[in-house]
Amino acid sequence: MKIVIGQPKLESELNQLELTLTAYPEADVVIFPEGYINANLEQARKLARMHHTAIISGYKNPKDWSVVIDASGDLLLNRAKYEAGGAAEVNGQRIAHLLCDELVLQGLKEQAEPVDMIAHPIGVGMFSEEQFEEWITVAKNIAKQHHALIIGTSHADGSYRDSAVSIPIAYCIDPDGREVFIRKNDTRTVLLDTETMQYIVSEAVYR
Repeated sequence: MKIVIGQPKLESELNQLELTLTAYPEADVVIFPEGYINANLEQARKLARMHHTAIISGYKNPKDWSVVIDASGDLLLNRAKYEAGGAAEVNGQRIAHLLCDELVLQGLKEQAEPVDMIAHPIGVGMFSEEQFEEWITVAKNIAKQHHALIIGTSHADGSYRDSAVSIPIAYCIDPDGREVFIRKNDTRTVLLDTETMQYIVSEAVYR
């Protein structure tokens, strides 16, 4: 499965998502940060259908919700943040969803069935080096616990509450808890092939 991991800037529309889908026609899945879709859920479903690519992200309704949209534009997973949720099957892979600080607050809450992958859309960047290291450590432990690939990505901009620091983050940890890539202050787009665990990094098409 080919997965695009994007770090867009916050925006009110879905221009960066559309540009990414157009630039990566070979992608099976695009992962974008928490809240990126915002109030544009129906438009995101339309884009998934138009480009025949699954989308994993989050939106506000008015609180944060997790969402997995398949390549036909159907909602496979749609749950409020901090609620227990299942997994969605995309291209034969069972994918669970952790939304931002669910990673450290609850992990895969009540997730008893095995999963192949865990998507981790993050809202804004980390507010300290210590938080960056903490979240990566927790992600490695969750990957090993569930023996599942875990992929996280944040927006390229923004900050948490009144913090003056925002460290954009994107990462991929394999099912044994080993680093595939860890990206800090590097907001380029990654195309990952989960069959070979090889990836290509390129300048984001929306910069």
